[in-house]
Amino acid sequence: MSATAADPHHPSHIGPASTGSGRDGQASKRIIAGYGFWIFLLSDIVMFSAFFAAYAVLAGATAGGPTGRQLFDLKNVGWETACLLVSSFTCGVASIGAMLKSFRIFQWAMAATFLLGALFLGLELKEFAGLVAHGAGPQRSAFLSAFFTLVGCHGLHVTLGLLWLLTMMAQVWAKGFREDIQRRILCFNLFWHALDIIWVAVFTVVYLLGAAL
Repeated sequence: MSATAADPHHPSHIGPASTGSGRDGQASKRIIAGYGFWIFLLSDIVMFSAFFAAYAVLAGATAGGPTGRQLFDLKNVGWETACLLVSSFTCGVASIGAMLKSFRIFQWAMAATFLLGALFLGLELKEFAGLVAHGAGPQRSAFLSAFFTLVGCHGLHVTLGLLWLLTMMAQVWAKGFREDIQRRILCFNLFWHALDIIWVAVFTVVYLLGAAL
């Protein structure tokens, strides 16, 4: 018997599992999907960073029009923030329900997340409509253009997230907690929590600082 054959520590005896990869040295679909989705989220964060930078530069360019201190209703924005933060909690509960494969916990938590997200959007649309009605639309000044672009882009992401949420609920209803659906639920959770983080930045930079200046 050769030394190579007798040595259990020789590389020829080390199988695919010891490399941290799947069969044939390939990463699992869960790892690939998670990695790809993180790249998408990072690209989205870069885009929002550009909008934040543009807003910071144009915050004082009111062209003689109203400022954030005159326009922003912190009470309304506070309710928006509360809705989105609580929706992050219910989204986490839905994730736990998916891991436990509990249909009831998942569906009820996702329904609560949808209602809170829809309420957030309703309050935001109410704010936008009030600003436009008072002549403070995006065309009024560079400050308002940057404001509507930044906050509106976040609202668009929430809208797409709600549509994605309904799709997840329908897929679990029809197909159960299959492995591919579990991956999509994981990606949705990452997306929704990222939106909450971005909103905290919007609330702080746009509304709190804007109302104080």
